[in-house]
Amino acid sequence: MSVPEIQTRSHERSIGRVIGFLETLDKGSVWYQLLHVRDSLMILLAVPGERWEVEFFEDGHIELERFRSTADIDHVTDQSLLELIKPYLDDEPAAD
Repeated sequence: MSVPEIQTRSHERSIGRVIGFLETLDKGSVWYQLLHVRDSLMILLAVPGERWEVEFFEDGHIELERFRSTADIDHVTDQSLLELIKPYLDDEPAAD
């Protein structure tokens, strides 16, 4: 199977590259989420055993970070799940 080329709708450094990539993901039924992060548009996507962060920058460069599963599955209790996430939670409670 050949790798499809990202179809560009306009100038190679424009939003067309992002839209072309999103259309490729849609056609392939790949789950994704689009975010604005710092000075880029980030696409978070999930494929079997991996999570990707693809960032499209205004100057035209693309950065990819892939997170691969080790296939280890941890069985946890409610309490142990809370203990695992605790270091990453804000100390301040949310205002109502």
